[in-house]
Amino acid sequence: MLPLSSWHASERRGIVGVFTDIDDTLTTKGAITPDALQALAVLKGAGLVVIAITGRPIGWCAPFMTGAAPWPVDAMVAENGAVAFVHARKTDFSSQIGIEPTSNIDSSLSKLYQQDAVTRATNQMRMQKIAARVMFEVPGVFVTRDSVGRETDLAFDYHEHARLSAEKVQKVLALLQGYGMHTTVSSIHIHGCFGNFDKWQGANWIVRELLGRDLALELDHWVFVGDSGNDQAMFEHFTHCVGVANIQRFADQLTHLPRYVTPHERGAGFAEVVAAIIAAARPAA
Repeated sequence: MLPLSSWHASERRGIVGVFTDIDDTLTTKGAITPDALQALAVLKGAGLVVIAITGRPIGWCAPFMTGAAPWPVDAMVAENGAVAFVHARKTDFSSQIGIEPTSNIDSSLSKLYQQDAVTRATNQMRMQKIAARVMFEVPGVFVTRDSVGRETDLAFDYHEHARLSAEKVQKVLALLQGYGMHTTVSSIHIHGCFGNFDKWQGANWIVRELLGRDLALELDHWVFVGDSGNDQAMFEHFTHCVGVANIQRFADQLTHLPRYVTPHERGAGFAEVVAAIIAAARPAA
């Protein structure tokens, strides 16, 4: 990983959109830091597309997209790419699969899924049985406290409120994979889902649905910022990808690392990425 200062201004100047992880990238101890929130607003004010993408459940995301002070983002993709909230009308989307009303939350939002309702219901029943089996097989392992808001994936806490050993994490992963689940590990949770969902696949999906464009054809103009294992698919594919400094905790566990790393951790690191983008966009004095 190169220091963020190695990111050439000519590359930063062409950025039109930013994807960002949430936990431990925008947040510290579960709350977004003021500098990170301001950085999101700066990006939006500069006319960039801003999309948050997280392993957190879609129910957990709802308060950040609504209310008196919603986060300044165009979309929030949850559950590692399977579902999203977007600020757009239903008729704006290229596909009508899995679009559901959100009038009970905010009439300006639409909720998009990559799976239809029947598939989701079937998978939810399967995941409930698997969760019970995993907790029986691996004592001390529990589903995440935010699981009530999950609709498309199964998640276990290993580093948010719990502290699981690496051995237990691997045992949970093996069990989930044995049931045919696709697995990822974030900075705090172990995830399993039925479907080929990861953040890269979800990023391509949401850009296609929201903007009608092919992300893979314009990667020179996008950046991703993240910090952990479930960000690896993004690190692998994005031309411009940055890890906030706390990614060093996982560096020896990752197959794909970001190209750059910030001087500071979490929200402060994200703010440094935004400052670098904005500085390159400004005309020379």
